[in-house]
Amino acid sequence: MANPWAGEVRLVLDGVACDCKLTLGALAELEAELKGETVLDLIERFESGKFSTRDVLALIVAGLRGGGWSGRAADLLSAEIEGGLLEATRVAAQLLARAFSTGET
Repeated sequence: MANPWAGEVRLVLDGVACDCKLTLGALAELEAELKGETVLDLIERFESGKFSTRDVLALIVAGLRGGGWSGRAADLLSAEIEGGLLEATRVAAQLLARAFSTGET
């Protein structure tokens, strides 16, 4: 079970539950994938609702990698995400929120 206090979010990929997390290494890989943009640019797009499916995919890959997955973005082209694009978008947004949350109320 994903631990939200540790920044984890559950994603069901091809029928297998995966715990995703944006670790420092996963964030570094994500920024490299963003080609000159920063994670803050990505956050701004999510906050304004101007994110792309490429953004969602990049976050899902980074979260999976942070959770221990050794795949690549190309591996997800034929994968089935339970809940489809809507669930993938929710997971991507949750990953960002949990990675940058202070845990304070």
